[in-house]
Amino acid sequence: MLSSIIEISLGAILINNFIFSQFLGCCPFLGCSNKVDTAFGMGLAVVFVMGLASAICWVINEYILVALGLEFLQTLAFILVIAALVQFVEMFLKKSVPSLYSALGIYLPLITTNCAVLGVVLLNVQNKYNFIESLVYGITGGIGFLLAIVLFASVRERVEFADYPECFHGFAICLVSAALVALAFMGFSGMAIPV
Repeated sequence: MLSSIIEISLGAILINNFIFSQFLGCCPFLGCSNKVDTAFGMGLAVVFVMGLASAICWVINEYILVALGLEFLQTLAFILVIAALVQFVEMFLKKSVPSLYSALGIYLPLITTNCAVLGVVLLNVQNKYNFIESLVYGITGGIGFLLAIVLFASVRERVEFADYPECFHGFAICLVSAALVALAFMGFSGMAIPV
């Protein structure tokens, strides 16, 4: 069981990172990675939503949808759960951390449609993870997102002061930088975890 948890964790954080390997959640990744502080806040919000969504959706899937033979409603049910969780996070941030709430702007509600959050929940079902494995996959998938967005934000902050051709100014250098960081993460794809 422990080796399975370690394999799921390392896979979600490094090997099958939602941003760099599966290309899920690119909208908030590109939109909220201008500053490390904003990226860290978005990453923490995604970790919270992914972890909680994984746990709640697993329970709903196992004890309601599968029990009643309503598996065809999984995507709809999961989206509703994710939307409710994001509303909770949004209200919490607005009340507790208004500076982060305003810095995240429109990207905070976009967690609802963040395909990485829906992807983690659907992959939990597809991989037939039990409750603990689903929870671990959700939290570590969020940690992988956090790692990716903070690393990329630090790269973007440094690129601002770099000298590069004028044709790369703006969003083009952002995409080139993201591609290079994704290439670096491809180095983890050869990792094998001894069982």
